[in-house]
Amino acid sequence: MKLLLLPLFPLLATLAMAQESSQLKVWREKVLPILQQQYLCHHTATPLVIDGKMDEAAWATAPWTADFQDIEGDAKPKPTFRTHAKMLWDDQYFYIAAELEEPHVWGTITKHDEVIFADPDFEVFIDPDGDNHQYYEFEMNALNTGWDLRLTKPYKDGGQALNEWNIPGLKTAVHVRGTLNDASDRDQGWNVELAIPWKVLAEFANRSTPPQEGDQWRAGFSRVEWLIDIKDGKYVKKPKTPEHNWIWSPQGVVDMHRPETWGYVQFTKKAPGEVQFQPDPAAAARRALMEVYYAQVDFQKKNARYALDLQDLGLPTAQTPGLSQWSLKATPSGYECSVLGTFGQAPPQRWSVQQDSKLARAPQ
Repeated sequence: MKLLLLPLFPLLATLAMAQESSQLKVWREKVLPILQQQYLCHHTATPLVIDGKMDEAAWATAPWTADFQDIEGDAKPKPTFRTHAKMLWDDQYFYIAAELEEPHVWGTITKHDEVIFADPDFEVFIDPDGDNHQYYEFEMNALNTGWDLRLTKPYKDGGQALNEWNIPGLKTAVHVRGTLNDASDRDQGWNVELAIPWKVLAEFANRSTPPQEGDQWRAGFSRVEWLIDIKDGKYVKKPKTPEHNWIWSPQGVVDMHRPETWGYVQFTKKAPGEVQFQPDPAAAARRALMEVYYAQVDFQKKNARYALDLQDLGLPTAQTPGLSQWSLKATPSGYECSVLGTFGQAPPQRWSVQQDSKLARAPQ
């Protein structure tokens, strides 16, 4: 889903209201309590046929993700229909498949790069290096019409959607479990299947592609669902009714473009049962730096400048276990805040954040 397009959508009004309140309060009360989802993505030695059916042996052994939740998590009711996904990879492609329960499968958009989420859709977001910048998005509807684009950074930070960016070699398919655009019956749902070439993702990944053993990428999956009526045998959206946003790893707020809250995907060539997901050793440092970022958003709005002393932000940084050597300095474009994190057996890592939410592992 996009936040800068289609101003008629109530989604924008919701986002604007959230931005008028304290962003630090929103972060602490709505976002931080939600733990990011984790997925162990296994390698397949046999290339997959992209037909939407997921009937290969490799898919049978791939685990399902947790069922999708509302984008705001437990703050909103459980989704009406089930959605879950699977992932695999080989040396050429990152494979993603999803199963969407739906009693009425419909779609209207047939032109590539149109605003797909005006229909019910399935959306993929990928941030390979987890820095919140230069991430990928792909949307598709039940007609297998797609929209591929790249974001320079989140919309809230002035990011731009580059619709001219395409995915050469992308393979997609839809399998409808029922009849498409037939309001006279009830359907079971629809499946999507994608094969995204590593060659394309490598352009802005800033890391090895295909991934190395144990590498973790950040990814988000979203499903947009519209309430409908049936009139004269056709599907019609309910007027003045916002869409539902059902998500693999909930955001806490109605904004998919907060990559710091997307799920973790860990890639492995080991057989199922031979490896376990390893929690991100930098997670605490990254969360603390994002708290600085949201505090700075509030401070800049109130004072027309950024704070250059953490005490001015009122953050209890010295009390955060495992974090030390805080630094906050001015830069030509704003500020940079960094911290050294030490957790368990992992080597210490210095991470930084800047005014446009870019997270980076900094030199030590």
